[in-house]
Amino acid sequence: MRRSSNGPTDAMDFFVLDTNVIVSALRSRRGASFAILRSIGREWVPLISVPLILEYEAVGKRQTELLKIPQATVEAIIRACCFFGRETDIHFRLRPFLPDPGDEFLLELAVAGRASAIVTHNVRHFVGVERFGIQVMTPREFLKTIEREGT
Repeated sequence: MRRSSNGPTDAMDFFVLDTNVIVSALRSRRGASFAILRSIGREWVPLISVPLILEYEAVGKRQTELLKIPQATVEAIIRACCFFGRETDIHFRLRPFLPDPGDEFLLELAVAGRASAIVTHNVRHFVGVERFGIQVMTPREFLKTIEREGT
């Protein structure tokens, strides 16, 4: 992976962030997931699509009720993803490929946007995506990678 010196998208790799990372960041400000969100646009650029943003919103807002946090928190995360993210249109389907059909659109987004990796807590759901040239990383692995490249 590489970092840009002229702005976040000039020569920086792109990543797909699974919704479970957003949920984890909402639950704790101490973990790797929260640190990843804090570095959005500076250290990494997310690939986004309309379905992914809608999922972030729906799942995130359900979590605000459970966690008793303001919905504005989720709205701020979505705004950051939309501001810094690279919207990617998907003109093909790879389905069925993954064991969880709910994750297929993440793989398709990663392939369409030529992502370096999918960042998720459910690595086992993405077995075999290496054949598309995409890594699968946990939030902790991803955070270590962007921290290492930032030095």
